[in-house]
Amino acid sequence: MPSFDTLLAFLATALVLGFTPGPDNLFVLMQSATQGRRAGLVVVLGLCTGIVVHTAAVALGLAALLAASPLAFTLMKAAGAAYLLYLAWGAWRAPAAALPGAAQAPAQALSALYRRGIVMNLSNPKVLLFFFALLPQFVAAERGPVALQLAVLGAVFILATLIAFGSIAWAAGLLGERLRRSPGLQRGLNRCAALVFAGLALRLATVQR
Repeated sequence: MPSFDTLLAFLATALVLGFTPGPDNLFVLMQSATQGRRAGLVVVLGLCTGIVVHTAAVALGLAALLAASPLAFTLMKAAGAAYLLYLAWGAWRAPAAALPGAAQAPAQALSALYRRGIVMNLSNPKVLLFFFALLPQFVAAERGPVALQLAVLGAVFILATLIAFGSIAWAAGLLGERLRRSPGLQRGLNRCAALVFAGLALRLATVQR
């Protein structure tokens, strides 16, 4: 097990990263603002599920294989960028609804939002490579099995993500409730979300290893 001081240092690092503007928290912000706080929180849970997969991949050494394969990296980039463009198109064409609660995600859509968070996280190869570079820095061989230490660090990172992204989802959801009372403002918010998603797609498509 990592030492208590190591866990605190890792938690502080993860919280700073969580609140630093990036693709995932911008994604949460726009989903919460356009579809409601509950939708944003469900997306956060999906992103956290993706973190579980990334942690397992680092523990199994899959990240090293991705880093060594330009083709795999390019394919993951292309898939992630295409998915973000699909979301951008949907947000651009989304109709405006004047009722304050109209943009809240219906219960039957929550599973789709959860999957959206997972896909968003897993389709970004930079996240996996980032985990591959970050997690081992907080691992000490003398503290026990490396895989167990990586699992603990992954759990701490998920906790930090829930705190940081959950706060963003909550705040954006409150702001979005006010904006969604006006069809014009909601339409502008949807268009803004579309531009953000398209920008994230461009960023992902042009990123280098």
